[in-house]
Amino acid sequence: MWLVQFYRSTIGKKIIMAVTGLIGIGFVIGHMAGNLQAFVGRDKLNAYGALLHGPLGELLWLVRLVLIVAVALHVLMAYQLTMRARAARPIGYKQRMAQVSTWASRTMRWGGVLLLLFIILHILHFTTGQVDPAGWRDQLDAAGRRDVYGNLVASFRIWWVAAFYVVAMIFLGLHLYHGAWSSVRTLGYAKPSPRPLHRRIALLVAVVVWLGFTLVPLGVLAGLIR
Repeated sequence: MWLVQFYRSTIGKKIIMAVTGLIGIGFVIGHMAGNLQAFVGRDKLNAYGALLHGPLGELLWLVRLVLIVAVALHVLMAYQLTMRARAARPIGYKQRMAQVSTWASRTMRWGGVLLLLFIILHILHFTTGQVDPAGWRDQLDAAGRRDVYGNLVASFRIWWVAAFYVVAMIFLGLHLYHGAWSSVRTLGYAKPSPRPLHRRIALLVAVVVWLGFTLVPLGVLAGLIR
């Protein structure tokens, strides 16, 4: 019964949200590193894609399963905690002035909704192929592999696809900035500080991930990836 009690408690939900958030951070860092291989060239990125769908295919599905569960729990905990907060104070403040909060923390909820929408579209676009704005889903490279590189370049040459991706990455950076700090704070690794907005590691993680993902569509638009 302790597990049920843990799940039902507010701190339990916050811990679940923190752990699943850290799992997500680990995944996006690895995903970013894979995407940056586009700057090396078509053969490198397509070989990486073939590796994931070949020898590492079963391991990849295990990772995907863990990630899907983590995302589902993360979204569920966010919703339940929001409902609890609203139930605790059904009447809002007449005037509310932020003191130590950041714009990142104030956009966590609706920014998270945008990121959930982006994740779904991103999977349908680059993984399953149901969304195919560039018409590149069935193209193969010279080695007979799925042309991941060509799909990436053709897609980001469409201005609205690149724009949606860049905007989503801005909100990913904001989400990571607050999420990385609050997760370790919830788990007890970040102690109270007289400078609560001084979050150097969280800022570093957010900037690196944001920049790493954003460089790819900008590299296509600038002609560095073609």
